[in-house]
Order: sequence, then structure tokens, then C-alpha cells
Amino acid sequence: MILQLNHLQGKAAGATQEVIETLYAMLAEGQIDQSEFARLRIQLDWLQYKKNFREVVLVTPDKEPPGVEAPLLHIQVDTRQVAPGCLKPAMMRAMIRHKPRRGAELPEENLPLEEFKPFRKSIAWDFNRLYWHRLKEWEVATGQGYEKALPGGQSDANHPDAVADGVADFWTLIRDLDAKNQLPPEIFLMEIGVGTGARCGLFLDRFHALDTQRGTNYYSKLRVLLGDYSLQTLDRSRTAVQKHVDLCSFVVLDAINPIKTLSFLRHKLLHVHLTNVYDNLPNDELLRREGKLYFIETRAFLPMTEVVRITEKYGLPIEKTRTLVTRLLEGGPDYLGDYDRGMGFWMEIWDAMRLEERLVPIEEMVDTLPPGVDVAKLEDILQEAPSDFRFHLSSGALESFSNTIPLLYPRGYLQVQDIFVTDFNQYRLGFHGPGKLDGSIVNWVNGVLLREVGERAGYDVHFAPFHYRQGSKTSILYTTSRE
Repeated sequence: MILQLNHLQGKAAGATQEVIETLYAMLAEGQIDQSEFARLRIQLDWLQYKKNFREVVLVTPDKEPPGVEAPLLHIQVDTRQVAPGCLKPAMMRAMIRHKPRRGAELPEENLPLEEFKPFRKSIAWDFNRLYWHRLKEWEVATGQGYEKALPGGQSDANHPDAVADGVADFWTLIRDLDAKNQLPPEIFLMEIGVGTGARCGLFLDRFHALDTQRGTNYYSKLRVLLGDYSLQTLDRSRTAVQKHVDLCSFVVLDAINPIKTLSFLRHKLLHVHLTNVYDNLPNDELLRREGKLYFIETRAFLPMTEVVRITEKYGLPIEKTRTLVTRLLEGGPDYLGDYDRGMGFWMEIWDAMRLEERLVPIEEMVDTLPPGVDVAKLEDILQEAPSDFRFHLSSGALESFSNTIPLLYPRGYLQVQDIFVTDFNQYRLGFHGPGKLDGSIVNWVNGVLLREVGERAGYDVHFAPFHYRQGSKTSILYTTSRE
């Protein structure tokens, strides 16, 4: 048996001991045999987010050919969820579910909502999309704005000192271009994923004040684009920039592929800014084990106990649960006949939803890798990485980055405030997603891969700590173009 500790949480020491005692008890009682015991690989995680898609015990089997036994049984335990007495039954359920014992009749414990597929294509992202399109309705139902769900209850995007420094950097670039007669007549800048619009409003307030103070008259040349894929979000952001609205354009776009909408602005944007967007884009994960790469496929499901409880609570037919979920995702809560019932159903289904996993050799999934990333390149990047660890592919973030860089003016720059993993070894010290923030998904972003993609595009990618709020997990990515 291999036991791997993936965190440094001292408060989980008791749970770690309970895992070991449980496994030895199962061996002594004959619930697992010696050959199975020898094949166990136990990963002890401390999940970053209290709300997530994981059960306390998760078995991740290989997608193996018929009749071929996997060399190891990969079991993940979230030590954060371990409670006295829960581990043994959870371990048995998880193991038997993936390898039923002869003659055992297993009850239907779970209701699958989809087939196994790459996580970025999971129904979970349909829920995420619904949340952002109906954000105001979710906020009304919960009685709080979405920023309250963030760590610390606020967005680092709106910190006044961070905004002031961002304005100073942008103004300095403009002044330098002006001094060299390289400043275009129109100064384009863009915010992707505008949220409430608060940061953009603060940025323009500060820029206007600095421009007035120094008498440079750059403010009137600004052409500000606020981009988001939710029209509702764009509408609400208008209030925050009302004083500058004559300079602003509100653009519906996909953060993964902004150049599709803005191709007419290729090489024209002096500055593009995003906050907490990359961590909310569709993501996949890979596992490196014994020198081999595996793609992690997922399948969303609902525990049957939760299906029974929720359908009884809202007076809905249990046999139509999957159909009701489909109707919800296609049309929103009002498509369930009664709006209030639909909102309640949506929120409770989201809270109950879990993910199961299986491993697929990377060679079978090459078509799912994001543009610019192939198996050979991954192997090259991983040469100095740990031999056994799990990491984000950050598919959506890599595509967004690649599809944003071509919009930049030759001396323009991209700035992203988000939660980045900048060294592969960080993945050995914690599980960084996917987590749940209200109705949306959050994953830490693979900064190592972003750095490699930036290098191929002719940009150096840098990461600076967000030192404006004590204890913040945010980093600031910024690009510099190679001369």
C-alpha cells in the first residue's frame, strides 16, 4: 500500500491516523484481501474549498481493457470531511461501487446526470453558465451579492491601492509611447469579465484624476470596452461607469475566444485586464503516476438520498429528475412551472451534485488537449516536475490567453488577477479545485503552462504577489512583449 499526504494541515492528523486504522481493520476483517491491500494507493487531500464536488472517499479507477486488472487502486480521501465513524462505510461503498463483489446486489446509490467525459464538457459547466446568466436572481434568492461567496467576502479586483498602481503603470506606458510618437490616436483598453463594473469605474475615476492633475489630455482618447458573456452582468455594470459612459462600449463576448468578437481590434488594445475569470473557465485535470500521464474523465451524479429528498420537497416526480435538470439548464427556473420552486430546485440540485472520476491514458485523449499543447510538449514541461502528482490543464485559461494576446498593441500588455499555481510542487501540498462558490465553479490556474504558452507567443509571463490584502491567495499575472 502506498500512502501519500498531499497537504500540510496539522488539524487533519487525527483523520490521517483514522485512515490507516480503517484500512488495517478492513484487512483484518477480510473486507479487503492482501492482494488488494498491496495495490492500494491512498491520496490524503485537504480540499481548498469547503463546498466542492467530492465525496469523503473517491475511487478513481483506470479505464482498463476488458479482463485486464489495474495495477493499482487509486483512492482519494478528503481529510477535511472525515468525521468519527464515517470512514469505514464510505471506504467500503466506494470500493465495492467500482469493483462489486461476486453475488453482491448493489442498490442504486447514485443518479448519473451524464456519461463519463472530460470535465470541461461536463454538465457542471452548464450550471456555471446558468448562474452567470441569472446572477441577479440567485442573489435575490440568497439575499447576498456574489462577492460575499469569495474568500474574505470581497473581490481583490476592487482594492483601491491595486487600482491606483494599475492606473499609474498604464499612464506611464501611454506617456512613454507619446514621447516616442508611437501613441495611437485612440487608446483602447478592455476589461473582460466585468462583474459589477466596480473595478472599471474605479480605474477610470483614478485615471481621469491623474490625467487632469498632469494636464496630459489622455482621458478623452480612451476607448473602454467592457466585455462579458452575460448581458445581465453588462447591464448592471453600466451604473458603476456612468460618469464615463461616453467612453465605454459594452460587448457580449466569450472570455475563451475574445478575438472572435473583436477581430477588428487585432493589435490595437493597449491594456486588457481580467480578475477571477481564468479560475472560472472550463478546466480539465491530468494525473502523472509512475512516469505515465492520465487524463481524468468525470461524470456528474446526484446521491439517490438527495434525489428523493429534493423531489419530495418540491413535489416533483422522481423518475423525471434528469429531464427536470435538463429543462432547468435550458430555460432557467421559470421552466419548472413555478418560479420559486424552480429556484429552490436549482440551488439544491447544485449543492447536492458530485463528481466521480476515472483515468484514461493521455494517448486516448490527444484531441481534447487545448491548442498549442501536445503530449510531447507536456512531457518536456514536466521534466523537472514531481514524478507523481495531479495538476490542472487549465484548458479554458490557456485558450483565453492564446486568443487574447493577438489583440494587444505591440507594446500593450495583459494583466490577470487570479489564483495561480506557479510551481508544479505546489500541487503536492493541496488540492486546488474544483470548488463551488454559490452557483459557480472555481479552480486554481496552472501558471506554469501559461508561462510556456506565452513564451511560444513571444511574451514573457510574470507573476507578482497581491500584497494589497493580507492573506490573499491572489497573484497578478502580467505580460511583457519580447523586443
